[in-house]
Amino acid sequence: MTASLTILGLDTAQPACSAALLRADGSAVSRFEPMSKGHAEALAPMTEEVLAEAGVPAKEIGAIAVTIGPGTFTGTRVGLSFARALGIALKKPVIGITTLEALAGPVTAEEGEIIVAAFDARRGEIYLQCFTSEGAPITAPALVPLAGLELPAGKLCLAGTGAKLIAEETGAARIWRLSQAPELPHALSVARLAAGRIEKEGLPPVEDRPLPLYLRAPDAKLPQSGGALR
Repeated sequence: MTASLTILGLDTAQPACSAALLRADGSAVSRFEPMSKGHAEALAPMTEEVLAEAGVPAKEIGAIAVTIGPGTFTGTRVGLSFARALGIALKKPVIGITTLEALAGPVTAEEGEIIVAAFDARRGEIYLQCFTSEGAPITAPALVPLAGLELPAGKLCLAGTGAKLIAEETGAARIWRLSQAPELPHALSVARLAAGRIEKEGLPPVEDRPLPLYLRAPDAKLPQSGGALR
């Protein structure tokens, strides 16, 4: 599904960096690189490469789509900050897409299957969201413990870096299969989901800016009050 405009998709919220340009005719140019750090340095050059290969000047972008989380605190901020700045400079709307939506987007599910999109959140937890076989959300994004994990009844199609963790936890107690879709979100999926949303809802106001979706507090802690500054 495509909207009648060119959409730039961006993702830095998980251990990868990707940028994609989805044209109105459905053709696309994209870049994807796994990385655990360095997103801030990689995103702008990657975006420039995509635009250059597509032969599309930045001013012709119709909308910008970016992942808002859940994901790493720093990575999520990098993508959102870049998308917001670009949106302001170009006077274009910015659309937020969750990483779990982007993960479920490319999954090919059988009729009646429930898509379970999940990322390994460490500490015995996963970021989780369930979708119908057509991609409609069943549950909201959540941070949940693997121990005693409860999932909707039915056949499951597991996707993402948390898929094998769910399979190990549920074992023979559930009917599931592992999706063949990529384990990390891709900017092209982000752009396509934004295109579908635009077709249904239209473009959001240019002044609107998506907010990050944090399901866990950042690890960094502020110093205790009363301590000496050094």
